[in-house]
Amino acid sequence: MASAYKETARVFKAFCDENRLQILEMLRSGEKCACKLLEELQISQSTLSHHMKILCDAGIVQGRKEGKWVHYSLDPAGVKRAKELLDEQVALTISSAQNECCCPTDK
Repeated sequence: MASAYKETARVFKAFCDENRLQILEMLRSGEKCACKLLEELQISQSTLSHHMKILCDAGIVQGRKEGKWVHYSLDPAGVKRAKELLDEQVALTISSAQNECCCPTDK
């Protein structure tokens, strides 16, 4: 069970940064070279590498090396998994026993 929480936390961490959200928005229109991401975001190459590592480790983004540059794109399977994890986290699973008050009442 702990590994499932780690996977979920890794995926959600990928969405918890403004730069990474901008990167994901840029990748929605298709594959982008790291040089294009750098130009658009105006960040250093090391900062971009840090963000891309988090996105790739989460399985949301995949990289393809071409020459000295890496071209990044959304990973459809990773995106699908991220959606499933979010659905799992917010799905209501209330039973009648869970609706009962657990605190003693003073009557």
